[in-house]
Amino acid sequence: MDVLSDAITAMRTGRPHAARKHHHGTWGLHFPATAGVGFHAVLHGTCWVLPEDNTPPIRLDTGDLAFVHGIAHGLADHPTTPLTKVTQNPDGSWHPGPPTHTDGTPGTQLLCGAYRLNRSRPHPLLTCLPTVIRLPTQGHPLGAVIDLLRAETADPRPGAAAATSALLDTTLLYILRAWYDGHARATTGWAAALNDPAIGQALSAIHHNPAHPWTVEELGTVAGLSRAAFAKRFTALVGEPPLAYLTWWRLTLAGRLLREGDQPLRAIAQRTGYTSEFAFAKAFKREYGTAPGRYRTQQTAAL
Repeated sequence: MDVLSDAITAMRTGRPHAARKHHHGTWGLHFPATAGVGFHAVLHGTCWVLPEDNTPPIRLDTGDLAFVHGIAHGLADHPTTPLTKVTQNPDGSWHPGPPTHTDGTPGTQLLCGAYRLNRSRPHPLLTCLPTVIRLPTQGHPLGAVIDLLRAETADPRPGAAAATSALLDTTLLYILRAWYDGHARATTGWAAALNDPAIGQALSAIHHNPAHPWTVEELGTVAGLSRAAFAKRFTALVGEPPLAYLTWWRLTLAGRLLREGDQPLRAIAQRTGYTSEFAFAKAFKREYGTAPGRYRTQQTAAL
């Protein structure tokens, strides 16, 4: 897979959820901080996102979407409205509380989505994002996905659960893609790395074949740069040297394979570029602080 797809797949866990809500008059919701991420899309009307960090209130109008991660936040008709706590269910979904009563105004229609993430090894591609991202969706492919989600949640038909889950995954991908596309001129960080032709090629090679015995020189050749120029450029944009990132990604992938399947350790070692089960176990324990077999047992018990 490509880097963005891999980053999402490595961190996603459980089933995503979506909910529609129609608010009237004075209303406010408080969402506690979670290990996941979520979005609020305004289908009609206006509202305010109230982050509980140093980010000022953000107004959303019809067609706007706010992507929020890592912080508690409020959602209300006005920044000064008192907030009612949203209760989260064990599976990561949430109950938005009792419906608000109409006061004769058109009100605000929202479509909200939530994703559970494994934060034990967060990919920097997600964690380097701002805590709140506001995106316009009208005239953008993201808007088409939101329209499909609106239809599925408004009139659930046979297969709606599967369709909604797939559309939520697509929504997350399009949100991240839209933000990174909007920062294509960045000169540092992951936005620059993904849009840099040379470093982007090297990252794609690593993610396409993590088991390959990559060297800095070979990755430099893929990128079309000398060894020294490539290493300097990669480190400046990604934040760590090429082989350090390669090792980090291999072990992140190994952790996911251990959590989600029952492949023998030898097979996982081969898939992640280790010449023996012993070498893999040693590297894994150094990174995770526990042996691969014990890690699998612990993660399975936690589900």
